[in-house]
Amino acid sequence: MNQAWAIENLLGVNNGELEVCGISTTKLADEFGTPLFVFSEERIRENLSELKRSEDRIGSKLKICYAAKANSVMAILRTVRDAGADLEVNSGGELYKALKIGFKPDQIIFNGTSKTERELEEAITAGIYAIQADSVFEIELAERVAKRIGMRANISLRLVPEIKSETLSGLQTALLTSKFGMMPDEALAAFRRWKPDDPNLNLCGIHLHIGSQNPSSEPYAEALTKLFKNLLEINETTGHRLSHLNLGGGFPVNYLRDRSHAGDFSPEKREMLSAELEPAKVLEKAWDAMAIVAENLDAQHLIDGIELLIEPGRSVISDAGICLTTVRNKKERPIEQLRNSDANPDKKSQKDTWLLTDAGFNILLSMETYKWYYHLISASRAALPHKTEYKLAGPLCDGGDVYFDIEGEGRLPDHRKLPENVEVGEVLALLNCGAYSLAQMSQYNGRQLPAVVLIREDGEIELIRERDKYEDLHSNDIF
Repeated sequence: MNQAWAIENLLGVNNGELEVCGISTTKLADEFGTPLFVFSEERIRENLSELKRSEDRIGSKLKICYAAKANSVMAILRTVRDAGADLEVNSGGELYKALKIGFKPDQIIFNGTSKTERELEEAITAGIYAIQADSVFEIELAERVAKRIGMRANISLRLVPEIKSETLSGLQTALLTSKFGMMPDEALAAFRRWKPDDPNLNLCGIHLHIGSQNPSSEPYAEALTKLFKNLLEINETTGHRLSHLNLGGGFPVNYLRDRSHAGDFSPEKREMLSAELEPAKVLEKAWDAMAIVAENLDAQHLIDGIELLIEPGRSVISDAGICLTTVRNKKERPIEQLRNSDANPDKKSQKDTWLLTDAGFNILLSMETYKWYYHLISASRAALPHKTEYKLAGPLCDGGDVYFDIEGEGRLPDHRKLPENVEVGEVLALLNCGAYSLAQMSQYNGRQLPAVVLIREDGEIELIRERDKYEDLHSNDIF
């Protein structure tokens, strides 16, 4: 039986059970306990290879800077490094981890809105490829630091170009309402202020990011065209010849390969969650749109030899990871009465079956903050029909720790579909949750953070993060 959620060489069924890279997930749960995150090294490499193929479709060198914020477990960073990708960091901590795992300084770019003087000093001292300045104030701060330590800082200016994409409002990062970046006229003034031969600052690029999980390729073409027009104006009015353009990331992942819950979402959210864009085609289309503008303005020379940067995170790591969780409690209660109970009198006698798991929003925060959908299946009975409806919730002492939208706005399914007669002890699997899960997890409620395993390309199972011990809950407390 073919499963809609299956991915060749990654997710499949054998003897009725879910396998990841040919490894039984129930055996992994038995050996390492739950909740447990499982990642595929091969899938991470495949996703990066798909992005690298974009270089053949555009007239530029392509620098792929994996977004460490999506998942910065050290072994994941090692896998990204070994696959030949570069890195985007957002803090001194992520910079430390990048250097610790072996990324060279010229492989690293540094984003963020609130960099400290210490972080800037660490980045400048290391000699990284570029610091993405978020404001004129931050450029001034970088200048003071560079002058004090006697080094020249590589600076790229992040712009807010007012480009709307069809994703969630919280993931829009190129609008005036977003906290990121500076206005194009501010950037132009900065290039006028700091000359190409400035001894402390090397203003070498411009940057934007239109947001995450974009279902359409058009905003990328609009964004790269706007970047070029800014590049042209900067060159003509200040003499700066930029070495790179940074288009950001945001390439989507299809969270609805299995369409069993597709009808539970609005058409707009359904389109967003099921988006599938081929990065090579997206970048080719964007580059071609920019090249036409450059040719029409007789400015092709400005993009000859320029380097294009992208910052993929979700599209690299999301479908490479799953979370295994165990049903720890089961109960029944009457279904909530309809506001107009007369419309469905039979509803009064119906009951909901609730399943309480050991995976809450402390390790899947996006399920609460963005009402993000992760498809759920039974690991031990993956081949059976998933048609029975259950209410799913996590273990936290928090009413919002549920797998549905308690406000009833249709942002998540009201119920999850699993095989009939799910019992306590059954292992379930949440798919496509490799991004923004481990990176955002917390010890809320004194919960021990989960173990993580990586299935290597040769089939070896590597424990890449130990499960927290009780002692880890107070490791930094002073008492």
